[in-house]
Amino acid sequence: MRSKGQRGKVGRVEESNDQDGKEQELNSSYKKTSHRKRTVVAAFIPFIVLAVMIWFLFSPSIQSFINSGVPLPQLAIEKIEFRENPGQIIAFIRNAGPTDITIAQADVNDRIHAAAIEPSKTLARLSDAKVLIPFPWNSAEPYEVGITTDDGTRFSKTIEAAALAPTADTGQIVFFAVIGIYVGIIPVMIGLLWYPFIRSMSRNKYNFFLSLTAGLLVFLGIDALIESNEIAIENISPIFNSQMLIVIVTTISFIALLYASEKLTQRAIKKSISSSAEATYSSYSDTKTNSPHTSSQVNQQQSQDLIKPLAISLMIAIGIGLHNFGEGLAIGAAVLLGEIALSTFLIIGFTLHNTTEGLAIVAPLAKSRKLMLRRLVLLGIIAGAPTIAGAWIGGFLYSPVATIIFLSIGAGAIFQVVYSIGSWVLRPVDSNDNYKNKKIVSVNIFTIAGFALGMLIMYATGLLV
Repeated sequence: MRSKGQRGKVGRVEESNDQDGKEQELNSSYKKTSHRKRTVVAAFIPFIVLAVMIWFLFSPSIQSFINSGVPLPQLAIEKIEFRENPGQIIAFIRNAGPTDITIAQADVNDRIHAAAIEPSKTLARLSDAKVLIPFPWNSAEPYEVGITTDDGTRFSKTIEAAALAPTADTGQIVFFAVIGIYVGIIPVMIGLLWYPFIRSMSRNKYNFFLSLTAGLLVFLGIDALIESNEIAIENISPIFNSQMLIVIVTTISFIALLYASEKLTQRAIKKSISSSAEATYSSYSDTKTNSPHTSSQVNQQQSQDLIKPLAISLMIAIGIGLHNFGEGLAIGAAVLLGEIALSTFLIIGFTLHNTTEGLAIVAPLAKSRKLMLRRLVLLGIIAGAPTIAGAWIGGFLYSPVATIIFLSIGAGAIFQVVYSIGSWVLRPVDSNDNYKNKKIVSVNIFTIAGFALGMLIMYATGLLV
């Protein structure tokens, strides 16, 4: 046994060790806190240096050197509308320059006319205004509208054929709806009639039509980007850098829809497998040649072959719907701006051009074992109906920025669908359809010919529009 003195000595040693441990913990905590503070300070150093540089650039001596030249005014005429009772031309303008500008006068076909400017004739940077010019215009005639600033700089925009700006009344709403139905819904529904024909095809012929679908969609995607770029150049001020906006929106749309497509497919496959897992297990548990694990793999592969085509067709319908929404915006805007003559020939051209979109929807579904008619019709409505909404918005609330954004979203969606089709064409399969000894389908003459023919078909039908 230890004496009282020994026990006291041991107690003091343990207490001393505890104190040393606490001091070490405190020191370690202090060091961590100090390190975090230094890290936070280091994170703000670049901002401090940047603020000093900006302050230096705005100093009087530097500003006097930078602003030694004379900044030129920049004015964007974004839209021109024609009104009647009384005859009037309205120009929607925006100050796209670095300094404030003042509107001095307006002219039509190089003749100066009195004009009212709302809300003010002086425009700050990026601000907009309306120039109202009383003018007895004639329908279908060309007009050039000019706006001159107080320093004598003139900006102009030409309208090839004047047309009355649509108003949101019953007649115009019905008019745009009819155009949307003829251009969007009917052509897509006609294309869906290809389903029985494609369903009876062999593997190579089926891949041919899948590749043809990819060619159709690639053409649509490129066409959307080209149309967006034209709108950006003609109607949007360069200060907004619209081309980069097109690239950004297209990329984000592609990535977001790719993620959504994968999640949609995985969720549908898991739901299908979970609902039939018990039946599958009991079916194979009594056999000696197959195990429950093998049967689960077979069931998963079969479920994927049932659900993946439907998911691809749904994404195709969504992508085409977004594209057709942008197409509707362009049609409505063209009517608003008097840049289109909606003749019977033009409507026929749109119908032929968009019929191939229905083919793109049904091609992945051709090998599905079950397909309800109402589901097929629903896919057609998803793809075609947005044309009507786009025509309404484009005709009554035209915005060039909104138009290029929706066209870019549609382009990204279409390229995502092309990616999904490509992965489906090259998916692992077996010639005996038993999911063993899988082979990868390689690119052959059928896929190459289908893709090339799809591009050529869209180009040929596009000539009719």
